[in-house]
Amino acid sequence: PMVTGTSVLGLKFDRGVMLAADTVGSYGSLARFRGLSRLFRVNDSTVLGASGDYADFQYLRLLLDQMVIDEELLGDGHSYSPRAIHSSVLYNRHINPLWNTLLIAGCSPGGEGFLGYVDMLGVAFEAPSLATGFGAYLAQ
Repeated sequence: PMVTGTSVLGLKFDRGVMLAADTVGSYGSLARFRGLSRLFRVNDSTVLGASGDYADFQYLRLLLDQMVIDEELLGDGHSYSPRAIHSSVLYNRHINPLWNTLLIAGCSPGGEGFLGYVDMLGVAFEAPSLATGFGAYLAQ
């Protein structure tokens, strides 16, 4: 990876979820790029935060944008839930992985909050508080 981002923090609380990430893109040990957003609104109910390689995150954004467009073109009123995105987003690439660790947050139609973690190999789990990168050592 050339340009990377590090920590994304996520907290689940009553009827909601919060994600936070810094905006620095590091080139090696140099904080080279400022103002890089690593949080991405997938649809009305889901937000994704990524640490790791920024180019792979941009590619993942393109994949998710196309996935949402394809779903909307069906016109059946269905949209991807946070749980559906969580279970499929990186597992499909576990043979040729994207160099990212993701937090997926959102709310289901019933108002229940969701917070999930997926690493580059597709290992996925849920917890009430999650972090990626160096923040995982501080937050857990």
